[in-house]
This record gives sequence, C-alpha cells and structure tokens, in this order.
Amino acid sequence: MMSYYCDLAVPGVQSLTPYQPGKPVNELKREYGLEHIIKLASNENPIGPSQLAIDAIQNNLKELARYPDGNGFELKTKLAERHNLQTDQITLGNGSNDILEFVARTFVTANDEVIFSQHAFAVYPLVTQAIGGVICEVPAKDWGHDLNAMLARITDKTRLIFIANPNNPTGTWLTEDEITGFLQQVPTNIIVVLDEAYFEYAHAPEMGFTEYPNGIELLTQFENLVVTRTFSKAYGLAGLRVGYGVSNTEISDLLNRVRQPFNVNSLALAAATAALDDQEHIEKSILLNKQGMQALTKVFSDLSLSYIPSVGNFISFDLGREAAPVYTELLKLGVIVRPVDNYAMPNHLRVTIGTPEENKLFIKALHQALT
Repeated sequence: MMSYYCDLAVPGVQSLTPYQPGKPVNELKREYGLEHIIKLASNENPIGPSQLAIDAIQNNLKELARYPDGNGFELKTKLAERHNLQTDQITLGNGSNDILEFVARTFVTANDEVIFSQHAFAVYPLVTQAIGGVICEVPAKDWGHDLNAMLARITDKTRLIFIANPNNPTGTWLTEDEITGFLQQVPTNIIVVLDEAYFEYAHAPEMGFTEYPNGIELLTQFENLVVTRTFSKAYGLAGLRVGYGVSNTEISDLLNRVRQPFNVNSLALAAATAALDDQEHIEKSILLNKQGMQALTKVFSDLSLSYIPSVGNFISFDLGREAAPVYTELLKLGVIVRPVDNYAMPNHLRVTIGTPEENKLFIKALHQALT
C-alpha cells in the first residue's frame, strides 16, 4: 500500500526526507528513564519569552473561539514603525519557514533552479524539491557561503537564491560589503532571500560584529531582495511559530496571495507584538549568549576541539571523528545537542548556548562522553 500511494505523490515529494527536529525531552525521558534533562539542540532562547509576551497571551486566552486577525494589523504596524517600513511590505508567517516556502511557491516552477550554499539551512532544499525545482548546492568556503561561486552558478534558469546570515548550522556570517557586492551582481529577475533568523544576536553592538549588515536597510537598494526574520530565537517564542518577511510591496502582495488564511494564530500575534516592546529582555538574552559562547569556546580550546566561530546562539564543534557515538553518550547523560551529519558534517555536533547552569552541565557531560 505504501508503495502505491508513494507512486501517486508528485515527483518532488516522493524522494523527500522529512525534516528532523531536535530530539524531544519527553522522548529522551522515556528512552533512558531520565528525570533531569537539558535540551541544547534547537537554538531556542534558554530564558524563554518576555513577561510582556506572556501577559499578552494570558490577556487573549478568552478570545480563542475567534479567528485571529488574518492581516495581523497590530503586529505589522509595530514592525513597520520599528523598521521604518510600510505595512504592505510585510508578510507574516507561521515561523519564518513559512515565508521561505511562500517565496519558493511564488517564483519557482518545475525545472527552475534554486541556489544555496552547502551546510545551509535544511529547509532550502526541502522546499525546492517539494515543488519540483532544481537544487543547486554550491560548495561552502570555510564552512560558510562562497558568494563568488554562487554568482558563477547563476544561469538563465535561476529563479531564487537563499542566503542565511548568520548561517545555520555553522554560525558563519557575511559582512555588509560582501552582501551588497553580491546583490549588485545578481540579475533583478532573480529573487534573493536573506534569511536573518539570528539577526538580533549577530547585530547586537555588544557582540562586536560591527560589519554585520541589517538586511532590511538594503531593501531600498535592491528590489529583488526579501529579508526574513523570526520571533523563535532571541524573542523566545519558538512554540508559537511566528516570523515575517519584508520586501518591496509588489513581492509582498504576491507572497500574501499564497499565504494561507489565518496562518498566524491570535496568541502568536499578541505575544510577538508585545515582545517588540521589551528591549531589556533582548539585551539580557544577548548578554547571556555572549557569556555562554565565551565559556564554551574556552572549553573546546582546552579540549583541543576545533570549532566554527559563530555569531548566532549556537556553535558547532569538531570531534575529529564520527560524532554520532558522542551524541548518544550525551543523550544517556541527559543532554540533548544536535547532530549535523545531515548537513554533510558527520564529525560535528551543534550545541545551543544555554543558561550558565545548562552550559556547566553540558561541559561536564561532554568531558564524560569523551572519556
């Protein structure tokens, strides 16, 4: 029966492998009979959401029988004020993944080419293959995007280019000059998506990455640019699934044509709107991330484990051998990190920066797993 229905599916879907999220806490508890577990696998904010967001959720619970605002007026208005935009430049999504799919569905047909980097976010090939597009994966350079090689890969069949900045799972990043120089050379009939899911971490002045660009500020220069961001990372709202894309009004109108009605729920809309007002929470999250990153990189150096410098809230480190056995040992010790062998990185593990206590537990477990 399975073979029969698989044959009925469209070709792109037949050969897809479902996206594999980080291992759930409850599954690990059942599997190993553990009680205390720390999850550092999915790049979530370890201190959770802003209290303003939590209050907004509680204040909207009585309205759950009503459909959400399908246009997301309040959130779009707040975002437009924050970024000096028009509200009709904004497309809301059920996470920024939603926006990535909207772009692919809007501009790519079967046999059109989509370019992205090796070791880049797994959703790029997933959405491309699902709609029958041609995957053009360009070899990475120093674990990050090789923009010159990506430019050289452009053909008359290229319709879309995905760039993650910072990149997940490697944490590498591109400067404003690099991004601008690249966009200047891309034909305007090719859509470029600049995926800035970790923007708040990378752009924070206290992190010291002064040349990291603000993609939204580049929109006035490049009409074929779409910038995506999310509330799942620094804002701590991963469980609510809310993100957004920003583009010129014509592209935004097209994306909203393929957007499902009420794709962002009412609690997500309320929480995201409120979260934008809590800069103190963002600053606290960024400081915690900076301190945790320093602690982990010191340990990797002490253990002679190479790592990829990261400007996100995660870091990938090289075990110098197959990582799967170490990953399993960490699971047995109650620590969930992320294997990245599906990103062609079989010797690496990716770990999210946690709270100080979580980082200490990870470090202790890592020492044990390596012995």
